[in-house]
Amino acid sequence: MAMHLSTRRWQDQVILLLGVWLFVSPWVFGYPSDSTPAINAYTAGVIMAALAAFDLYKTYAWAVFLNIIVGAWVAVSPWLVDVMPDQAMSASMLLVGLATVVLGMWELRTDPELHQQWAGTS
Repeated sequence: MAMHLSTRRWQDQVILLLGVWLFVSPWVFGYPSDSTPAINAYTAGVIMAALAAFDLYKTYAWAVFLNIIVGAWVAVSPWLVDVMPDQAMSASMLLVGLATVVLGMWELRTDPELHQQWAGTS
């Protein structure tokens, strides 16, 4: 029985939205577009959204792992790109990063297509 896109890889759909949010968050929080926090958010947001969109088409373990790594970076980046004084931007980055890590790990654990890749049967 084939699963529909709406129920299959829903984690990627959420990560795609998180990536879009991350990309627009510097404008929402009033950061200059050439600032380190904005460049960090633009870069990570584009990578997350692109990997999630790609994963909706055809899932690969490497793409999920890369999104987990990018999510971990986003979660710790408030301390590394000097946004800690801004509680709203810091909380946004921390939550987006943690959610991406959790969703990616969830997908690795539950997606049968990824399990086939691990077993070398795809």
